[in-house]
Amino acid sequence: MTRKLNFRSLVMLAATFLLVPAMVFAEDDDDNRAACKALPSQAALQDALNKAVFAETSGLNLHMWATLVNRDGVVCAVAFSGTNRGAQWPGSRVISAQKANTANSFSLDSSSSSGGSGSPTGLALSTANLYSAVQPGGSLFGLQESNPVDVSVAYGGNSSNYGKSNDPMVGGKIGGVNVFGGGLALYATGQKLVGGVGVSGDTSCADHNIAWRVRHNLALDHMLGVGGVGGDAAHPDNIKYDVIPNPSGGTGNSPSGFGHPTCPNTDLAVGALPPVQP
Repeated sequence: MTRKLNFRSLVMLAATFLLVPAMVFAEDDDDNRAACKALPSQAALQDALNKAVFAETSGLNLHMWATLVNRDGVVCAVAFSGTNRGAQWPGSRVISAQKANTANSFSLDSSSSSGGSGSPTGLALSTANLYSAVQPGGSLFGLQESNPVDVSVAYGGNSSNYGKSNDPMVGGKIGGVNVFGGGLALYATGQKLVGGVGVSGDTSCADHNIAWRVRHNLALDHMLGVGGVGGDAAHPDNIKYDVIPNPSGGTGNSPSGFGHPTCPNTDLAVGALPPVQP
């Protein structure tokens, strides 16, 4: 009788140890999803992406993936512009999430720095701004290795749900650092940084331009006065095409340290992109 009771107690104890972590993970997932309520819905992202892809004519005119993350790096929405999830590069789904995470992770809002009289406050860095800085000899060399993607978040779940409101990435922290065009920080009214958007599926230059239009369509570009390295207060985190050939070979040189190379069919007209909002 005693042996049976002890065995039964051990089974119940083991079940408890298995159940408690599962309950904790479920609570964490619920908290992450609740934290996304401040950002646009998947339907809003889908609409903004479709309009941006239609408006942008540079690059290769391919379909795109887009991802939103909140300030904690939690994936809040994933969308694609094609007729199905195979109409754009499959690898760009996770890349778009990486870009969103990167821009959010390495940008600051106006509450983060005081600034002098009339000086910009905060700092917005797009993924395009990081390209030259992370090359060997650059000021941020090694940054791209610093925050690996969580592969369980990136590739878990049923693939048939990719790009839908129940995409398996939603509610998880994706991680990852990407250092070419397509990722932008999101700023709500009052220059408040609330997350990031990432777009992928075409040339990195077109990715940046489409991400810019997506952010504008979502009205999350309230960043006039936020500091940036783009050289234009109305486009503070814009891509900067200042990479020139290196006479010694290898990677080109960027005088600003934050430049990005041009791409096939690059649109160099800064004015083609809408200015940020106050």
